[in-house]
Amino acid sequence: MIETLLHLPPAADSHDALAAQFTDLAPPLTSRQAAIEAARCLYCYDAPCTRACPTGIDVASFIRNIHDRNIDGAAVGILGQNIFGGSCARVCPTEILCEDACVRNHYAEREPVKIGLLQRHAIDNASFHGHPFARAPLTGKTVAVVGAGPAGLSCAHRLAMLGHDVVVFESRTKAGGLNEYGIARYKLPGDFAQQEVDFLLSIGGIDIQYGQALGDNLQLHDLHARFDAVFLGLGLGASRRLGLTGEDAPGLLAATDYIAALRQARDLSTLPVPRRAIVIGAGNTAVDMAVQLKRLGADEVTLVYRRGFDAMSATGHEIEIAKLDSVRIKTWASPLEVLVDDAGRVAGMRFEETRMDEGRLARTGAFIEIAADAVFKAIGQAMAPPSGFDTLAQGLWRGGERIVVDGALRTRVPGIYAGGDCVALGPDLTVQAVQHGKLAALAIHHDILEGAAWPT
Repeated sequence: MIETLLHLPPAADSHDALAAQFTDLAPPLTSRQAAIEAARCLYCYDAPCTRACPTGIDVASFIRNIHDRNIDGAAVGILGQNIFGGSCARVCPTEILCEDACVRNHYAEREPVKIGLLQRHAIDNASFHGHPFARAPLTGKTVAVVGAGPAGLSCAHRLAMLGHDVVVFESRTKAGGLNEYGIARYKLPGDFAQQEVDFLLSIGGIDIQYGQALGDNLQLHDLHARFDAVFLGLGLGASRRLGLTGEDAPGLLAATDYIAALRQARDLSTLPVPRRAIVIGAGNTAVDMAVQLKRLGADEVTLVYRRGFDAMSATGHEIEIAKLDSVRIKTWASPLEVLVDDAGRVAGMRFEETRMDEGRLARTGAFIEIAADAVFKAIGQAMAPPSGFDTLAQGLWRGGERIVVDGALRTRVPGIYAGGDCVALGPDLTVQAVQHGKLAALAIHHDILEGAAWPT
């Protein structure tokens, strides 16, 4: 699809040369490095790093296990709270969560314990004989999970642990969701995402049915009638539009579509790569897109944002990665017009410069044009209920873009729960989606065995 939309030649370098640009963002710790780093932990009582972790991993405990050379114990402690502990160790913004909360930041060296790398060390070096968690006695209850992303699979795994059988319905041909299709290739290289899914499924009691899309060949009212409970981990599939003339011109597409194609490509040299590219956005997806284009061989990549650096949602760590990869970042510029050539293909964009005026974003009347062979939108995603959704599903939105849930992830419809990016609860992070799935599973377990107090 992206070849048709971009009308661009493939990458110039060979697959092997390009693959070398998509190895681990940070090398793993050796056993000696992990031991030295673990010794820096102060093992705080009521540790602030644990309180900063959305999944509640007992950070001090697993680091103590690493220090005591109990790697399996460290891994079990992590996975008991976050079954996606391996991928979260790689993609989680630890610099603004657990590591930002580390008390070492207040000592002379002002260097937090490398919690993310220690977590990765524990998961990567654990040697389990079979799955580390046993299933509880079977309850005879069966739960439907829609979406095999981090939220859905986290929910399915916890339900299986609690003795329930789970059927997961996934619209794509692979499980993993964002980890499989949406994370930068240099953050989760190789087949790590699928290896993690296989490990999760090895607990048993989870069946995944592919090619099943809600609102297409799957209806919520049918699932609600057939299963004891339903969890919706739908994610956000629709890229927001710029609202500009020429937005549908060949050469302009969603960054998430290109990233998905990049992650699934067996031969990177077959991917179309623009010589000059514009990425519009200010989040981690925009940075992922821009950096990967540079690593694929693009000559010029310009990331454009309508506000300043301090308003960008990408973390400082991500922005530094972009700078190190020679991504040009242009702030205070708002998209105004898509420029096209005589064939109707993207030739660049016209922007109007902006500024803050009494706390509000204002246009200045000054314009700039940036030439480009391709433009990628990374301005966020939305999930409006498709027309194919049945009445029951339509009723979950209450007129907004996301499903409304309570603190236990229950929707307004008894027996239906939701979590991950499709709900308006917490930040759009993989680790947050994992926590949603876990909490929803606990609520489902309670409700189908004990009876529920449903929200009104």
